[in-house]
Amino acid sequence: MQYQTLGNTGLLVSRLCLGTMTFGGSEGIYKVIGGVSQEGVDELVKAALDGGVNFFDTADVYSQGESETTLGQSFKKLNISRKDVVLATKAYSRVGPGRNDVGASRGHIMDAIEASLIRLQTDHIDLYQIHANDSITPVEETLRALDTLVNQGKVRYIGVSNWQACYDRIETQ
Repeated sequence: MQYQTLGNTGLLVSRLCLGTMTFGGSEGIYKVIGGVSQEGVDELVKAALDGGVNFFDTADVYSQGESETTLGQSFKKLNISRKDVVLATKAYSRVGPGRNDVGASRGHIMDAIEASLIRLQTDHIDLYQIHANDSITPVEETLRALDTLVNQGKVRYIGVSNWQACYDRIETQ
């Protein structure tokens, strides 16, 4: 396996990352694209680790949290030392019926990290990402919340996923 640094850091990650969107899932879209059982998750995680993969990506919205739960359980069942994996997860998408169960507000981020840590059975996330654009929350609020999580030791690195930058449209003729 080849490794490279995560962005502009000294953290080494495998060039291949095991995405876990298909882990769990018995409802909605995840019933169609997901459905990997705990036994299947264990087999996939073990095969990835045996192949040198140390980088695992999930999100709180994947299978309504089941993806994080099964991944955390797999690490525990396979007796994987936390220091031997680089764990990424994401927050933003709707995870409940409440008005603040979605988005990149400080309130949602603080609730989302606590739930992810419990599901993943860990005390920190290596790479915590905002999963989408939030058109109503000021980016400064989101960044301050993420900075708080870094300062608390719950998150080591921050990032964005599926972010749409605003740009001026240039028309050519």
